[in-house]
Amino acid sequence: MAIDEALLRHFDPATSWPVFRLYGWHPAALSLGRFQPIGEIDTEHCRRHAIAVVRRMTGGGALFHADELTYSLVCSPEQIPATSSIKDSFRVLTAFLLAFYRSLGFMAGYAGDDMPGERGRLRRTPFCFAGRESYDILIGGRKIGGNAQRRLRQVIFQHGSIPRGDRLAEGAACLRQVPTDIAGQATCLVREGRREGEEQLGARLLDCFRHTLGVHLAEGRLLPEERATAARLLEEKYRNPAWNLDGREP
Repeated sequence: MAIDEALLRHFDPATSWPVFRLYGWHPAALSLGRFQPIGEIDTEHCRRHAIAVVRRMTGGGALFHADELTYSLVCSPEQIPATSSIKDSFRVLTAFLLAFYRSLGFMAGYAGDDMPGERGRLRRTPFCFAGRESYDILIGGRKIGGNAQRRLRQVIFQHGSIPRGDRLAEGAACLRQVPTDIAGQATCLVREGRREGEEQLGARLLDCFRHTLGVHLAEGRLLPEERATAARLLEEKYRNPAWNLDGREP
């Protein structure tokens, strides 16, 4: 989370190249949405099971990060295809995920499309995997992963989760009110019969990102100033209970 925020803070829309980052979570952790009340989380359960809790700089409900691919993207609005609104930018910037899931053989689509029973049932919940918003991706009527966006100084930051293993019940158990029928509301790659490793899935995801957006990818490293900012944010913010529990900027 600290690295993601450092990338956002140092991005210059006039001079910086877009950044696409892939990473994972080891050990598992629970991330809260920017404005999510800590009261929705069973913090005692998280303590007993040694599950770290961190607050994201984006909105939405809680996400349990385990056995997944996580991506983040930083760019300016001028560096992506034209969009009619901020909401429409979700469609553009999640299109590579649709391509990724479809390349695995899934009939993936958006929750807000004209899919039977979905329009009119979009909802927000404390647990991201149980919610529905227009550009959430569904496979067989069940949500897979989640994506969130933030805008700052003509810069777009977006990140999201691609769940590989079946850890949905573990994540739902971190909430004070456990969602009912989570297996019927959400899914993951293993549940859909795909068991590729992280490296193979990561390569496929990068290929779909490259072809969908028509870009060339060049491997990069954190700049010294980005690394320094990430280290400072880690100590001052993302390890600070004032932020993680109460949402107060340090």
